[in-house]
Amino acid sequence: MAEDSLTHLQGSARAGALLDDQTRIRALQFDRWIDHPRATQALQQLERLLAMPERQRMPCMVLHGDSNIGKTLIVTKFLRSHPAAFDERRGVEQRQIVAMQMPPTPDQHRFYTALLFELGAPHSATATLSVLERLARDLLRRIAPRMLIVDEVHHLLAGGYREQRAALNLLKYLANDLKLSIVVVGTADAPLALEPDAQMRSRFTPFEIPRWRETEEFRRLLVAFERVLPLRKPSDLSQRSLVQFLLAASAGLTGEVSRLLNEAAELAIQDRSERITLSHLEQVARG
Repeated sequence: MAEDSLTHLQGSARAGALLDDQTRIRALQFDRWIDHPRATQALQQLERLLAMPERQRMPCMVLHGDSNIGKTLIVTKFLRSHPAAFDERRGVEQRQIVAMQMPPTPDQHRFYTALLFELGAPHSATATLSVLERLARDLLRRIAPRMLIVDEVHHLLAGGYREQRAALNLLKYLANDLKLSIVVVGTADAPLALEPDAQMRSRFTPFEIPRWRETEEFRRLLVAFERVLPLRKPSDLSQRSLVQFLLAASAGLTGEVSRLLNEAAELAIQDRSERITLSHLEQVARG
């Protein structure tokens, strides 16, 4: 089989479709970026925040949506577009973006410990909160990021009212003190985590990644998936029976759509059919 016979695939995927079965199956296990309008809009909004000049009240964003909807892939792609660079003159690493996860409970000591870990900064496990705070602020000033991304922000809801307020005040303090934009990322409950603080609600613009519905955009998403899956025959994933089944089986979650298609593609390679059918999808959905 020649590459020019694989016209249903995009150029970079054609060579992959000619590889042996085990190599193709392994390739299905890696994350891949599939562009779609809402993800593009999220990336554009992140770029706007990153380019924002310093001001007294830096704009911020809460990126939210159900678990497995694709938020992490959006953030990962954004981070890849802005890698760290070493400043030879100053002898320090420069990062436009620092990304971390909110600890499972909104404890300030654990927050600064997690932040210092992401910064690669050694510190004593017995250090006081004031020592950790000072060290984190000093390092951030040297690194000079323009944005701090905090994932799993819905963990704030695991704490009591006072803990939530203290954690929100910490984020607000960092934004004001370092003149950087903060992007918090979390589940559909993430906006609720900001509710206790009126200033945080007004500063953080919500951006939702919704579940998919039966729309032309969803069909285009499936077509985009088909163009990168290493199968040697077209599957015509935009046909209505497959669209409706995928929506129902995935509950409209991008990550679940990806899992179903990858596992169905593996079956199609194994049985030599080289195209995804409704039978493959039904088999995968049954587990």
